[in-house]
Amino acid sequence: MKANILSMLKESQSYVSGQEMCNALGVSRTAVWKVMNQLKEEGYVIEAVSNKGYSLTYRPNTITDYEVKSTLGNLDLIDEVLYYETIDSTNIVAKQLANAGEDRNLLLLAEEQTAGRGRRGRAWSSPKGAGIWMSLLLHPQIAPEHASMITLVSALALVKGIEQAAGIRAQIKWPNDIIVNGKKVCGILTEMNSELDYIHYVVLGMGINANTKEFPEELRSIATSLYMEGGKEVDRAGLVAEVMKQFSSYYHRFLQTEDLSGLREEYEEYLVHKDQMIRIINGQDSMEGYALGIGEDGSLTVRLLDETITQIISGEISVRGMNGYV
Repeated sequence: MKANILSMLKESQSYVSGQEMCNALGVSRTAVWKVMNQLKEEGYVIEAVSNKGYSLTYRPNTITDYEVKSTLGNLDLIDEVLYYETIDSTNIVAKQLANAGEDRNLLLLAEEQTAGRGRRGRAWSSPKGAGIWMSLLLHPQIAPEHASMITLVSALALVKGIEQAAGIRAQIKWPNDIIVNGKKVCGILTEMNSELDYIHYVVLGMGINANTKEFPEELRSIATSLYMEGGKEVDRAGLVAEVMKQFSSYYHRFLQTEDLSGLREEYEEYLVHKDQMIRIINGQDSMEGYALGIGEDGSLTVRLLDETITQIISGEISVRGMNGYV
């Protein structure tokens, strides 16, 4: 009910009467009054005027389930939104839910993570109130070998969502880093549980440095935030909603073909290394070449220095610019 009431308040250009809310939601005036008081206690500023109703004049920059739901609206991809004040990792909890039999598509959000992770088990700092730490639990009916492409689908949704919601141009460092002005602003961690020919579930974790004000010295050369790049705080719930809307659109297009044929051209517009020389590192070995784009399977197409064309598959391989991270 909180989400519905917030939606009505946000959509109204003036006041919404209590009776109008009661009629729309099928609840009593007392129930509406209780929700209003709860919202006020959580930092929302709501004016109540006799014979006019309620007007929302300020809302806190939160990512609670009801705040995100009220901003997201009806999106058929997501069956439920779950919010946690503090959690070890949204990916961990999403997998626990799936392993316990959860068969719905869920969006999990956390204000703070105590055990956030990136690729290859690296720690991911997830401080309270600064970023967006979220996971999508999905149950795609596709071949398991095609699931890794969902990472690239989400990367495209993130750069488009950031552009739409924050007005900041972001780029993609293949396969799963989102870059603004040469520094990482978002990472993606995709995990899957499957059999040889069947996917039980996919968990898509996304960590966005939204309103981080500063980073430890060891990260300042490679990490940034949307706040630091844009000079103002980002509406986190609005950004979550926009990213999810973009993802839903791209994801449904991907499911039609189970490849990136319909998204490749748009993805390459955001590829930070497009037509640039890169270094490809695989353990102790490395090679150099020019990044030409991506294949329909999501691999990175590279022209090596000997003019050989090769496809780089995501995994333990690291792709870097010639002068460092990008």
